[in-house]
Amino acid sequence: MKRLAVLTGAGVSAESGFATFRDAGGLWEQYDVNDVASIEGWYRNRQLVLQFYNERRAQLKDAKPNAAHLAIAGLEKSYHVDVITQNVDNLHERAGSTHVVHLHGELTKVRPENGVYDSTGSENEVIDVGYSPVILGDKAPNGSQLRPHIVFFGEAVPKIETAIDLVSKADILLIVGSSLQVYPAAGLYRYAPHGCPIYVIDPKPVPISDPRVTFIQDVATKGMEKFIEML
Repeated sequence: MKRLAVLTGAGVSAESGFATFRDAGGLWEQYDVNDVASIEGWYRNRQLVLQFYNERRAQLKDAKPNAAHLAIAGLEKSYHVDVITQNVDNLHERAGSTHVVHLHGELTKVRPENGVYDSTGSENEVIDVGYSPVILGDKAPNGSQLRPHIVFFGEAVPKIETAIDLVSKADILLIVGSSLQVYPAAGLYRYAPHGCPIYVIDPKPVPISDPRVTFIQDVATKGMEKFIEML
């Protein structure tokens, strides 16, 4: 069975009504990224950061996987599919994808502020809270404040090596809804093997120059329909 690696970004969840950060009307217009998504912001105002992710969790509870998520999950009937997502939502899993790597963490999970989540990607101390709010004073078993299980700006991306390994083994690489502007995820396509076709689905031009790339300039749901036809 051929291996298909799928890198997804905010655009794959946009049609589920899950707000993106960079588009007009996105979250960055309401919050300063340095206040709610950086490690400095966390240490400066934990309550604000917890509130921000509580709001995102409540929003995610009402969101549903769209046709793009379902199409990606459906490809498991014909391929070994590894989903590498920059998204912190759980819509891929809820659509039925069984191999999902979250590069930037998971919204429905928390971990101790003073934990051991490191470059190995160990998740021994990660706690699944579902869609419940977490407040200042909620403590982990080790006694430290619970923080979002999110890779903040300014922190290392523990699962990037796992993602590189999956892309390097791929027979086909598909990129859906990613602007390819956030590193290190933006450079993952460079690890695709020689001769591996790369497909990029996005309604806007994506800054990638590689002779292996086929661009499908459309939203994720329509783009997935076209991609499956090409296969």
